[in-house]
Amino acid sequence: MDNFMKLIFIRHAEPDYEHDSLTEKGFREAELVAKRAKDWRVSQFYCSPLGRAQATAAPTLHAHHVSLTTVFPEPAPDVLHKPDPDKAIVYPWLRELHAPVDTELHPDHRFIPWDLTPAYFNEHPLLLDKERWREAELMKHCDLGNQADWIYERLDGLLALHGYRRDGLCYRTDGTHGTSNDFMKYDGTSVACMKEADGEEEVLVFFCHLGVMMMMLSHLINTAPHAMLHGFFVPPASVTILSAEERIPGQAYFRVQTAGDTSHFRIAGEPVSYYGGFAMPFQE
Repeated sequence: MDNFMKLIFIRHAEPDYEHDSLTEKGFREAELVAKRAKDWRVSQFYCSPLGRAQATAAPTLHAHHVSLTTVFPEPAPDVLHKPDPDKAIVYPWLRELHAPVDTELHPDHRFIPWDLTPAYFNEHPLLLDKERWREAELMKHCDLGNQADWIYERLDGLLALHGYRRDGLCYRTDGTHGTSNDFMKYDGTSVACMKEADGEEEVLVFFCHLGVMMMMLSHLINTAPHAMLHGFFVPPASVTILSAEERIPGQAYFRVQTAGDTSHFRIAGEPVSYYGGFAMPFQE
């Protein structure tokens, strides 16, 4: 295994939901992602089976001379396919969440168990409890809890293939490569320290969707999914990066380094899309 790990999640570009593709703006966004990512040293690409995610991934995969696999039959968590750097591996569990709510019981929830109002959280704070969110009334009328477990198990199985094995709230590694902060000095020489550091980290890139991404993030940093779904705006074609911190050899925890970053848009003068939020995105 290479030295430590980065996880990079890229939400699909602005979608044309009716055709499971991208808008004209979305295709521009996908090209800008590829321009940003063309020099990344990627160990493995993973992708959703849905068209809008694959259309977003296509320019980046082309830049890296990587092909897109066919969708694998749904495996058990312990028999996920071994990494193949020449192919982007497509898994069914990376598709967007599908957990419609009984609308006769909850007519104002738009068929999905998120996009909830502040008043609803005041009435049902259990949704923000990491240990008990599945017990909330709304969760009794949809399949989100089962889908969360499906995603968590497969994400952990995938990470285990890359040397990170879930252990309670964190991950275990073989502990043979020192610590992730060995290069750090706190004496004003950070730029020199970073230049001298070994940059050969394993980098996994996921092209997927807002809901499933937030599920994975909630698992990695141990919080309730609704805290992520309602607490973070992750624009289309944005980049979210987590780094494995191994301050003690063999003991790893993932920390978010950037969430929903769209600096590639700012450089190109492309506005940030509002899809996935309910306020105007900051455009500067």
